[in-house]
Amino acid sequence: MTLPTKRFRKLNEDFTCEHCGREVPAASGGTPRNHCPFCLWCKHVDVNPGDRANPCKGSLRPIGVVSDARKTYVIMHECQRCGERTRARAILDDDVAADDIDLIRELSAKPIENERAGAPKKKKRR
Repeated sequence: MTLPTKRFRKLNEDFTCEHCGREVPAASGGTPRNHCPFCLWCKHVDVNPGDRANPCKGSLRPIGVVSDARKTYVIMHECQRCGERTRARAILDDDVAADDIDLIRELSAKPIENERAGAPKKKKRR
């Protein structure tokens, strides 16, 4: 019998934002950073968090913010290449670079669109 492999890999590293061009430091807290704290955009690189196995590599545009059960903000993203939607927990208590709370508030005031015109539909996973 083989043991199942871990689906999540905690990967927290510096990167340069491909949307705004700013240098993004790794998060200082327990939540790994996967989006830019300055513009909230990210890159479609993971199938499972931290695995860097997604071949899409498109830009993920922040489209809205929702609250989760733990009373934290969750940023909703939509891939500009394949149309898939993803979620990322906001990082508000980071000592190095916390997410821009004004952008989060602005996004939370907008309704999240159901469909993006012309975007491919998200494929259902089995």
